[in-house]
Amino acid sequence: MRTFWRWFLRITFWMFLTSFVYLILLKWVFPPITMTQIGAVFGGYGLKRDYVSWDEISPNVKLAAIASEDQLFPDHGGFDWKSLEKSLSTVPKNKKRVRGGAASTISQQTAKNVFLWQGNGFMRYVRKLPEFYFTQLSEWIWGKKRILEVYLNCIEMGPGIFGIEAAAQQYFGKPAKNLTRAEAAKIIACLPNPKKYTVKPASRWVAWKSQWILKQMNAIADDPEVKAITE
Repeated sequence: MRTFWRWFLRITFWMFLTSFVYLILLKWVFPPITMTQIGAVFGGYGLKRDYVSWDEISPNVKLAAIASEDQLFPDHGGFDWKSLEKSLSTVPKNKKRVRGGAASTISQQTAKNVFLWQGNGFMRYVRKLPEFYFTQLSEWIWGKKRILEVYLNCIEMGPGIFGIEAAAQQYFGKPAKNLTRAEAAKIIACLPNPKKYTVKPASRWVAWKSQWILKQMNAIADDPEVKAITE
């Protein structure tokens, strides 16, 4: 048992050290590949991906992501604890923004997509502890803009289509920096299940959800904290 614990502690230490160094490196570079992208390749969907910098992503896309997925993104430290506790008072009374439609914050989704794996069931619970670790560290080390930049470059936006640049080219034949509000809303609308909800032709879900996102974008566009991140 003593030998087992000695090896366990060594492995744990090196896993922590390498993951910490990797996370720091990703403050400046994009991940060479993620587990979700590997899954898409082996699942027969292929890999369409083209990382782009912050300035090459339209503010419309950034606004659409926050409006749809996590309207409290500028406020929280990685976790929306009150929503996790099913509280009805997640936003101070002087705030216009409300909780987004996703089950987890943009910071959590970024941690899951970049460092961990997808899926529900038992493995979802196994993922929770490292998800907390990577989410908190990315908030401290990366900051909000870098988290959003990595998120929009790494999430799946169609079968085997990863990142906003690949999605913009696939669906609208233009770079991500030129996407309109309506186009950005349609792409972001597929995120709950990009293999099921098609952007073009738009599925019933995308057609409905994109209109909802546009209304939310209009509602929060002038919020100073949102503008500080998206512009």
